[in-house]
Amino acid sequence: MTAAAAALKAATLVEALPYIRRFAGKTVVVKYGGNALAGTANHDPLTLFAEDIVMMRLVGMRPVVVHGGGPQISEMMERLGKAPEFVDGLRVTDAATVDIARMVLKGQVNPQLVAAINVHGNYAVGISGVDAGLIRAEARDPRLGFVGDVTAIDPAVINGLIEDEFIPVIATIGSDATGQAYNINADTVAGAIAEALGAEKLVYLTDIEGLRRDVADADSLIRQTTADELDQLVADGTIDGGMIPKITSCTHAVRGGVRRAHILDGRIAHVLLLELFTDDGIGTMITSDTDTADGAAGPGSRP
Repeated sequence: MTAAAAALKAATLVEALPYIRRFAGKTVVVKYGGNALAGTANHDPLTLFAEDIVMMRLVGMRPVVVHGGGPQISEMMERLGKAPEFVDGLRVTDAATVDIARMVLKGQVNPQLVAAINVHGNYAVGISGVDAGLIRAEARDPRLGFVGDVTAIDPAVINGLIEDEFIPVIATIGSDATGQAYNINADTVAGAIAEALGAEKLVYLTDIEGLRRDVADADSLIRQTTADELDQLVADGTIDGGMIPKITSCTHAVRGGVRRAHILDGRIAHVLLLELFTDDGIGTMITSDTDTADGAAGPGSRP
């Protein structure tokens, strides 16, 4: 290693120190989208994600992973001869589809994430929203079938795992009082869990670098914004389709006490560490309007 390369590594570690201090003991909810699993030809996204999560845990943070699996569910549906159908970014879910979603999320994606994290030690425990009544749900819209809205989050099982120094990895299947299972949008669940836990941060890993004012223009990336500004971008059609549940979840969370929400490109190597532990960060950060007005998100305090 050259002296210049060694100096750069040392500078990076020093830059991370104040953020490690700031976030020690703080809960960070990370939603890992199924699209983020696509990665790039240059690295294995799941391996690097697991390294980031374990690193967060080892420096004193309390990570909670909430995962989706939309592409994997669609792939399984197609293999079984069912055509995926969406309304306003939400999957139409009949009885057969909810069984497929449960099979993919609990039987495929969840164990995959748990195993990747546990390569580095016995840290991760996989659960779903039906465990210990973690996620209670009700039907959202008859047109969508067994797609649920979150009615309540009972964080007891999550807090128990965190207190025992485990990393909860949560599949977003919930149930109602009768035991009926519902497929719930993972973005929505991540926001609700972050609020219930009083999380410091809510982070979405997906397959885009952040929010753009113009979808076709990479230079229009929004580095920092507020809940009110996002409401306007949804109202004027700048944000539409599958991004709406994510944005709605972000704005609700920061207004509900979560200090920061972030939208990051999960295909970038170590994107979590770049966002959490560097001055410039990466991707899009969302704050409440009150937080911004108080100056808490000013220069030098982006993370």
